Amino acid sequence: MPRKRDTDKVVAIVRDAGGTIVGRTRLQKTAYLLELAGLGEGFHFSYRHYGPYSEELASAVRDANALGMLSEEERPAVWGGLYSVFTVPEVAPGDEVDRSRIRLVREAAAASAIELELAATAAFLANRGSRVPWGDTAKFKAGKARDGRLENAKMLYRSLQQIGTPKPLPPIA
Repeated sequence: MPRKRDTDKVVAIVRDAGGTIVGRTRLQKTAYLLELAGLGEGFHFSYRHYGPYSEELASAVRDANALGMLSEEERPAVWGGLYSVFTVPEVAPGDEVDRSRIRLVREAAAASAIELELAATAAFLANRGSRVPWGDTAKFKAGKARDGRLENAKMLYRSLQQIGTPKPLPPIA
């Protein structure tokens, strides 16, 4: 079986979300959680300001957009910046549909971007050996981990853990 190109991999993630993912943060964190759950595309992640980040994934998005495999539309955000909406023209899943992957992708893509960022960050820190990943997440992201968002992120993560995946998402206390 030929190796899947990175552009095909990112298209598959957006396709599995139902054809649309709103925001770069959601795309990055969704892809990270797929990797962690053993359902990913092989992208490598490191820690950046917004949590787990893959330059390979960002490059694949740019390439897929340039090749017309996916569309990235930038729209003005309420706060004055821009956000991206990623869409793929064909939303029919491939021959090998993994229901767990689709469920995880859709739940993550539908979540609040900030709560998904907090959950993915805590998972990243737990996977890297943090003894208090939620505490570290709250410390690193103090501006975002307030107003009930951290508690909502914990509920989101618990919900994602309920999805039967090849590799269970790590427990986070």
